[in-house]
Amino acid sequence: MFTRIVHHLEEGFIALLLGLMTVIAFTQVINRYIFSTGFTWALELTTYLFAWLVLFGISYGIRTGAHIGIDILVRNFPHKLRRAVGLFGVLACCAYCIILLVGALDYIHTLYELDIDADDLPIKLWIPNIMLPLGLLLALLRLLQVGWRTLLGQQEGLQLPDEAREALESVEGVEVVEAVEVLHPAPSKDREEKAP
Repeated sequence: MFTRIVHHLEEGFIALLLGLMTVIAFTQVINRYIFSTGFTWALELTTYLFAWLVLFGISYGIRTGAHIGIDILVRNFPHKLRRAVGLFGVLACCAYCIILLVGALDYIHTLYELDIDADDLPIKLWIPNIMLPLGLLLALLRLLQVGWRTLLGQQEGLQLPDEAREALESVEGVEVVEAVEVLHPAPSKDREEKAP
């Protein structure tokens, strides 16, 4: 129950960020081209909202398996080796997140100590940039969840989408094997006989 609430909050927050960006950008376009005016802070706020959307979306993408990857070689490995490679990939991503998280915390601490204001918004610069360590922390937590499920054998590492298979399966009445045979037919006997 708690997990479902967290998932809905995560999705709602992403939708809110996207909605705010759209409304602010649309309002700015209307103000500039119809009323020949605009808000000086709109571009900076939209930029920060987009950065928040990206950083928050990283953890969402890990949870939903939306990140892309090239796994054509790994798919041909035996199950145990796929799990080991998947766990290695998750651990490498965790190490990367930790390195970036340490740098982000140092960056936010420096901004806080320097007491720098944002360019157009009347706030301190560390406030909108606080999402950098928060987003990396959320991504690290999601990666740790994936790593734990991989250790337990519930999955084989990061879940990557298989768009080709999904597209073939979305065609009603056509099984994947049939579609592959249609797209890549085996050579006919006539062609084999005529070949030198």
